Order: sequence, then C-alpha cells, then structure tokens
Amino acid sequence: MEQGQGRQVYLVTGGCGFLGSHLVQMLVERSHNVAEVRVFDLQLDLALGQLGTEKVAVTLIQGDISNPAEVGAAVEGADLVIHAASLVDVWGRVPPQKITEVNVHGTRHVIDACIEHGIQYLIYTSSMEVVGPNTRGDPFYRGNEDSAYEVQHEQPYPLSKAQAERMVVEANGTPLGGSRRLVTCALRPTGIYGEKHPLMKEFYEKGLQTGRRLLRAVPVSTEHGRVYVGNVAWMHMLVARRMQEAPAAIGGQVYFCYDASPYKSYEDFNMEILGPCGFRLLGSRPVLPHWLLHCLALANDLLRRLLRPFFPYAPLLNPYTLAIASTTFTVQTDKAQRHFGYQPLYTWEESRARTVAWIKEVDAQRQVGK
Repeated sequence: MEQGQGRQVYLVTGGCGFLGSHLVQMLVERSHNVAEVRVFDLQLDLALGQLGTEKVAVTLIQGDISNPAEVGAAVEGADLVIHAASLVDVWGRVPPQKITEVNVHGTRHVIDACIEHGIQYLIYTSSMEVVGPNTRGDPFYRGNEDSAYEVQHEQPYPLSKAQAERMVVEANGTPLGGSRRLVTCALRPTGIYGEKHPLMKEFYEKGLQTGRRLLRAVPVSTEHGRVYVGNVAWMHMLVARRMQEAPAAIGGQVYFCYDASPYKSYEDFNMEILGPCGFRLLGSRPVLPHWLLHCLALANDLLRRLLRPFFPYAPLLNPYTLAIASTTFTVQTDKAQRHFGYQPLYTWEESRARTVAWIKEVDAQRQVGK
C-alpha cells in the first residue's frame, strides 16, 4: 500500500466509459503503487486490455453494476475501488427507473461489496449536478463546498447522483472488522471535456448539419466551469493516495473538481474546441428570446413524452438542459488543494490542444470516408 505494504489492486467501475478509460490509462502510466487495474463494465473495450505493462496488469471484467453478485466478484481482493460507473442522461433517452437502478442501486451494491469483502477505500465519482444549477436557475458564482445554495432537483439524473453521493458519504466509518473502517469520499467534476467525449462529438455532428455554423442561444455573460478529463483522473489518483495516508482527513468529504479551463458559456467554450475545425458561432446575442427558447424546450419535452411509445425522440434542447446552459455555475477547487495538494496536471493550453487534436482526427476521418 501507500504506507509501504506492497503494491495494490485498484478496481474502476465503469472503466470503459469516457472518464473511466482515462482513469485506467493514468493509473497504468503514473501510479507507482498499483500492481493491477481491474476494469469493470457492462460493455468492454478490449483496447484497454492492451494498456497493461510488465509492472501494471490490466484485467477486464464484464459485469453489470446492477447485479450484486457480479459486483461482489469484481470487488473481492481489491485494495481500493473507484466507482465511476454511471448512467448520464439529461435528455430523457433512458427510462428513469433504469437511471435509478444503475446510479442508486448500483452504488448500493458497490458499498455493500466493499463492506462484505473488507475493502477499506472507496472513491465515488459524483457530479456538480448534485448541487445545481437548481430548478429556479439561481447562479452559483465561484462557489465551494461550503457555499450557501438551495438545492432543488426534479430530473432523474441529478436526483440519482445526489442520492448515491449521500449513500457513499454516509457509509464512511462503517466497521470492517478489527480496527479497520471504510473510508469514502466523493469528487464532483464540473462539465468534463476531452478526447473521446461523446457529447462534444455529438455537438460536432450536429454542427455539420448546419454547415459548421451555430446560432447563439444563451447570453455570452453566462459562465460555466469545464474541466479536462485528464485532470479529473489526476484528482482521483491524488485523493486515492491521500485517503490511505490520512483517512481521518479525507473520509466522508466531498470535493468539487475543476482546473484552469476558462469560465465561459457552454457555447463559447465548445467553440474553443470546434473553432479550429472551421465551426463558427454566429451573433453576439442570442438569436431567440429566452421565453421562446423555453417554449421550444417545453414543446420538445411534450413531443418526447408523446412519441415515447413509438419513437425514441430526445433532442438536446429540453427545459432542464436549457436551465443548465442559461445559469451561471462556477466552482473553486481550493478544498482539494488544501486537503490533498491537488493542482491540475494539464494546463488549459495542453487540455485544449489534446481535445482539438482529437476533434481534428474525427474530422479528417470523416473527410476520408466521404
């Protein structure tokens, strides 16, 4: 262990997802105390199995987070669990009961498996959306974990993440036998971006349909915090080390996860990535008044509900996504800096360059495929 008890086994649930795959790669490349990284996911990415080295083995385990027996088998024998498996859906593409099954019940299975098998360390990948933006659209400006903010949720995804985070935090200190106790913490990333980000690719594809010209929908003054996926993975590594060195300091804590990426509206930030591929964001003001956008969002949501039995209609614009995009929500990461020395591993310039290079590669492949 970090305390000199030998090299460890880390389990990453959801290890084949966007964040999970970056976590696995970073653990292999940068951790000095890991002997094996177990990757637990419903759909396996066989390429991750090729990341193993002479020092660090990568073991792929296919399993369902909603199946307690499969979770228990994957957890048994691990030293530390990073629970990143999650269904992220704010468009209504996934039934609410499925979101609850994966995000809430799946988290319960992970906690129970850690207790049953005596796994002492558990990190949960939460989300800023457990806090907000709330349904009233109240701004959250450079806030931290102690900032006053009225949390109000209605959608299944933020509700499920908030419930799961609460379970993980409340499990901290659970006896494991002898003098050992479960040590837990949760990280709350803001909007993550980076290579292989599925939503960024969706924005890219939508932009192709309009000739690489995008219309501004929200005021330029609206600010959001975005965080590079490599820095989110780095924070997981740092807190994993520190929670073993100082469990009393880290156990039961939650941490916002942000880096040096610029505070901008979602549209302006996306143009930092898409602009080098010839995309243009037209206008300095929204092309439609907010009330009309809200009406369109309501219409989209009504159509989704009416068409659900016949056709999977789930556009990007709905009342929830409009509220998120239109509400300033920016955070600070000073608590993580104080508690375990977090500093971004990648600068904004490096983060942007890596993401732009990936989008350009996607664009080049599309041009070849024409």
